Amino acid sequence: MDVSDAALLLAAGLAAGTVNAVAGGGSLITFPAMIAVGLPPVPANVSNSVAVFPGYVASVAGSRQDLPPRRTLAALVPTAIVGTIAGALLLLATPARAFELVVPFLVLGATAVLAFQDPLRRLVGHPRDLPPRRRTVTVQAMVAVGAVYGGYFGAALGVMLVAGLALVLDATLARVTALKNLLSALVGLTTLVVFALFGPVNWAAVAVVAPATLVGGYAGARLVRRLPSVVLKVLIVVFGTSIGLYLLWRALR
Repeated sequence: MDVSDAALLLAAGLAAGTVNAVAGGGSLITFPAMIAVGLPPVPANVSNSVAVFPGYVASVAGSRQDLPPRRTLAALVPTAIVGTIAGALLLLATPARAFELVVPFLVLGATAVLAFQDPLRRLVGHPRDLPPRRRTVTVQAMVAVGAVYGGYFGAALGVMLVAGLALVLDATLARVTALKNLLSALVGLTTLVVFALFGPVNWAAVAVVAPATLVGGYAGARLVRRLPSVVLKVLIVVFGTSIGLYLLWRALR
């Protein structure tokens, strides 16, 4: 790795940490950067998953004031960990082509859910009107699906989590984003352990990208707390749509 490669990875890490904290999808910055410096696709995907983890931790630190009660968080931790392990093992054990074709539609679908959140709530019912048991099961299901996706691919995990959680939680978008940051950190920690033990991690690339995501993640989380909900939703929808179309183009080319 020469100086220009390191500079590219450093800039990508800083941008990805900020984007992950605000909207999610920062991996679509660092993953192509790792490909650009010469890593094959699977090592690049694995190394990228490990490298962006510090940025998620910094995002949690920056948004900690908006996190839900500890009892709520504790109930979601096992679901997030088990789902992530399943997704990570799926990545290591199966061909990626079929999933690559599905991923763009998952991202675009999640973005559409967030964009049309209010009409969908009128259709399926507002979270505050749902029975407690149904609300709990729905939230757990959203977290499980997001965790499996995050363990397998990870890009746009934040968009998917925000879209799903905003539909089933009676909370402001800033609070949903804070929960998204924590769940993303759990997914990141779990993939770090699995890939460090079993995956082809390029630790040199990780050493450059990881500290930059830390700085960007904290800065992005502080920015979120200052943005009006409408502006934040527009940013996430625009970025999610762009990510989905990019992934679709890459899968079909």
